[in-house]
Amino acid sequence: MTLDWNSGSLAEGLRCYREARFFDAHEHWESVWLTLDGQEKRFLQALIQIAAAFHHLQRGNRAGTASLLRRAHIRLSHCPAVFGGIEVAPLREEVSAWIPGIENGSLADDAACPRICPVVVRLDT
Repeated sequence: MTLDWNSGSLAEGLRCYREARFFDAHEHWESVWLTLDGQEKRFLQALIQIAAAFHHLQRGNRAGTASLLRRAHIRLSHCPAVFGGIEVAPLREEVSAWIPGIENGSLADDAACPRICPVVVRLDT
């Protein structure tokens, strides 16, 4: 299944995520998450957990950030390299790199958060 990241709540949540408005991203994505089931629901839950993790980080809760990132990483590990219209493999790698950095304090709170990148569809002419 490909989720629509170009319009509606998913697109608005992605815009909020990219603007570091993580709580708002979480809220937009949760409205879609409630309508899903199966692997799509678990996948979107991972993205929601990532957004919630960075909301915790903004509030100074590094332990909560690490916990949510670990749970999101587990969910992403069950997804193929591309799923739901998102490039999962690089996202999974970035989340994985964040976990020890948060736990040992080597990553600054203002480091760039993992990128959530929709798949770019190219049409040959």
